[in-house]
Amino acid sequence: MTIDETAERVIPLPPDQVAGYAMDWRNDPEWTQGIRVATLTREADGGGFGVGAEVTRTAYFLGKRIDYVLRISKHEPAELLDMVSVAGPMPMHITYTFAPHPRGTLAAIRVRGDAGGLYRLAAPIMARKVRSSIGKDLRDLERKLPEAPR
Repeated sequence: MTIDETAERVIPLPPDQVAGYAMDWRNDPEWTQGIRVATLTREADGGGFGVGAEVTRTAYFLGKRIDYVLRISKHEPAELLDMVSVAGPMPMHITYTFAPHPRGTLAAIRVRGDAGGLYRLAAPIMARKVRSSIGKDLRDLERKLPEAPR
């Protein structure tokens, strides 16, 4: 079963500020549901963070520890971060987008995955949990951003 969930939120700050914080893997545990640890485990070909870099995340989902590796497939600072899992319990594709909005930034997270094998039975529960989690992620992103109006 395929999971395809998207959440959006308008954050009252400019896209470069919102995206800069959200795209920095070191901030993942601060605003991303369930993530306890995020580590840059492979640098991009040109060094640092960018296309080809890999971030290993340790998360907890439905009470279970999950370790997975996301490879950066597209990176357009202040606009787009596209990541594909290269190791983990199931194939995932995560996309963050940031667009100018009259009230700041329209931030969106899209999560796609293939809940096959043992995860197939839990796919409907997983889809609801993913939808809820990414909505909370965007709420927490806004709360964690410096100088965000409250």
